[in-house]
Amino acid sequence: MRMFDPVEAVKEFIRHPSVSTDAQFAEGMEGARAHVVGLLKDMGLAVEVIATPLHPVVIAKRRGQPDWPHVVIYGHYDVQPADPLDLWETPAFEPIIREGRLYGRGAADNKGPMMVHIAAAARLLEKHPDLPLNLTFLIEGEEEIGSPSFAEVLANHAEDLRGDFVLLSDTQSPSTEQLALTVALRGIVSLEVEVFGPKGDLHSGLHGGAVYNPIQALTEICASLHNADGSVAIPGFYDAVAEVESWEREEIDKLGNDLEAYRDSIGVAGFLPGRGMSPFEVTRLLPTLEFNGIGGGYQGMGEKTIIPSRAFAKITCRLVANQDPVEIERLVHRAIEDRCPPEVRLKIRRGHAGGPYRVVPPDRANTPADQNAHLATAFRAAESAIAHIFGRPPLYLSEGGSVPIISEINRVLGMDCVMLGMFTPLDNLHAPNEGFDLELFRKGIDVSERILAGVAGV
Repeated sequence: MRMFDPVEAVKEFIRHPSVSTDAQFAEGMEGARAHVVGLLKDMGLAVEVIATPLHPVVIAKRRGQPDWPHVVIYGHYDVQPADPLDLWETPAFEPIIREGRLYGRGAADNKGPMMVHIAAAARLLEKHPDLPLNLTFLIEGEEEIGSPSFAEVLANHAEDLRGDFVLLSDTQSPSTEQLALTVALRGIVSLEVEVFGPKGDLHSGLHGGAVYNPIQALTEICASLHNADGSVAIPGFYDAVAEVESWEREEIDKLGNDLEAYRDSIGVAGFLPGRGMSPFEVTRLLPTLEFNGIGGGYQGMGEKTIIPSRAFAKITCRLVANQDPVEIERLVHRAIEDRCPPEVRLKIRRGHAGGPYRVVPPDRANTPADQNAHLATAFRAAESAIAHIFGRPPLYLSEGGSVPIISEINRVLGMDCVMLGMFTPLDNLHAPNEGFDLELFRKGIDVSERILAGVAGV
């Protein structure tokens, strides 16, 4: 096995424009996949490329004794589109280092963080060729488009993939000095609502006051879905929400939680009351219902005095532990139907959905009695490694975003995840000038190596 330069490996990875949503980037997808396959083969792993209807999944395995711990490392080789291109200071797929940061699309999501674990495993295996650890890399090419092929791959390869826990870095840490181990991700349900009125746009002078305007009907429906404090006004919406534990609040409090700085950073005048929680708790611990888009009628310059024939709204709900996406979709669907005026027609389209995920770190009051011993060892190894390398222990934080593949892994394979945050708020994920801190990258490799070594007992 030959060791590689991790920074150069990430730079080469970025040069392949692996945009999964656009067929014009098929060559970039193939090149990125081939690059990571080559690195894994050079480590001595047995690599299999699993065909899917869209973009193949890479599975690389190292197998030894069946009683050795088995770690599955997840990552994705696809990236978001780079548009708008004119806002990049340097070309999106021409990696460049400036002031200790590596810039390029995919640098932080997920090529840099994934390379943390590839490099860590390669270095550890070079030191310990007989390392008592079974290892699997599970690397997909459709994460940025909702992982439509992922569940089938998991089901078809379940026995081969099922291990003691999953290690991944597709979550956020507060800063390059303070790492977080993510312990919960919110699930998601998306819907599009259309309200139809007349068969075509009508003259508002000739018909106004007699015809129920679809925009009015839609906005009345939307306005009915929240209470004055911002909570969701749908019966049953909160029934299954898991009780917040004291240790979860304590970890959030360690962030500092400067409310004024948060308000200034996003440019708002104030925050919703939030059911008695702070904004920092609400965004991590409570479910939501949000309007992501709304439209109808004339959108051009000047005036066009019409009653439009239709209006639409795009809605997503973020879900927390114990909430079922199917049940939440049913409740929201029924509430919208019940509140739709009979003078208009309604159409509701389902979007994508994903379950929430939560894991309890060891030594907490509510740690499950049957928690996997290797998972507990991994958490303790991660805490020790982070404290040693960064000079402070990690925070155990719930994250407000959704990564549906995590709950899918848990559902299909019964495996929990150790989620090491390897990007920060400064990294511009999904935006122009995406970057990745190289000092964090190097320290992350040290942390990952120590986690794997701790699990292997070396």
